Amino acid sequence: MKAAVKDNGVLIPKRFLKGVKEVEIRKERNLIVITPTTLVDDPVFKLGKHPVRIGVADGSLRHDDYLYLNP
Repeated sequence: MKAAVKDNGVLIPKRFLKGVKEVEIRKERNLIVITPTTLVDDPVFKLGKHPVRIGVADGSLRHDDYLYLNP
């Protein structure tokens, strides 16, 4: 298959990526290699999914006060 390189790059047909959610793209010498990767279950992506309600409206501004200064 050949594909034209446009202003935004090259479009890879979705049928080549069936079931793939993420790819790694790298250049090795004169080759461009596209490899499917597995998504790591990184806990940072879960932050904010279940926020705690504490009844204050300025929690993002005064979070240190609420965490450390108030007993």
